[in-house]
Amino acid sequence: MSKQPHLLVEPHHISDKVIVCGEPDRVNRIAAHLSEVECLAENREFRLMRGIYNNTPITVCSTGIGAASALIALEELRLCGATHIVRVGSAGALQPHIGLGDLIIAEAAVRDEGGSNSYVPAAFPAYSDIALLNGLHAYCEQAGITAYGGVVRSHDSFYTDDEQAICQFWHKKGVLGADMETAALLTVGRLRGLKVAAVLANVVLFEQDVQEGVADYVAESETTSHGERNAILAALHALTC
Repeated sequence: MSKQPHLLVEPHHISDKVIVCGEPDRVNRIAAHLSEVECLAENREFRLMRGIYNNTPITVCSTGIGAASALIALEELRLCGATHIVRVGSAGALQPHIGLGDLIIAEAAVRDEGGSNSYVPAAFPAYSDIALLNGLHAYCEQAGITAYGGVVRSHDSFYTDDEQAICQFWHKKGVLGADMETAALLTVGRLRGLKVAAVLANVVLFEQDVQEGVADYVAESETTSHGERNAILAALHALTC
C-alpha cells in the first residue's frame, strides 16, 4: 500500500492501538509517557509519533479541530492497520457539577456535527466500545480520578449566535459536555469495524464564557494540565490492560 495522502505514513508505521487527539502539541505530551519514541510524520494538522507503553506499541496522531479532519485521520489509520482508537480530548461541561480537570468518559454522543452525517443518517447511534469504556472507568476508579460517564454532544462551531440556548437545551437533556470530534469518530469507527472510545478533560465550566475557558486551557493552567494527564493515562491503560 502506498503512503497515505494526508498522514504521510505507510502500514508498517502504524500500530493497531492508537491514541488520537486534536492538538498537535498534545501528541508530544502523550508521547512523553511512552518509551522508544519515534516521530513518524507531520503534515498540516496531523502529527504522528510511535512508542511503547506497557510492552505494547502505541501510535499517537493529532487530528486538528472538527469532524472532517478527524475522519480523514481515522480512515487513513484504519487503512494502515489500526483496530483500537481512543480519543484523548477536551470538552466544555454542560452540567454544573463537572469541575475543571474532571474527566468525561463518552459512553455515547449526540451527532450534532456534519462529518458522520455524510456517512449515515442521524438515526444511527454513536456509541463507544464497551471493553475500552471498561478500561477507562477502571483506571479512573483505581487512581481516584473524578470521572463521569455518559452522553456528550459533538458539534461544528461554538461561535453560533444561539450557542447559549443550544447548550441549555442539551444541559436539560442530561448531556455531560460538548466537543467537536467524538461523535464522528464513534460513528464511523463503528461503521468501519473499529473499536473506538473517547475520554475528555473538562476545560470550560458550565455557563462559563467559552473564549475565556479555552484561553485558560491554551495557557495550560495547572488544573486543566492535570486533567489532560489523567485522560492520557486512562487511555493508555484502556489500550493496554
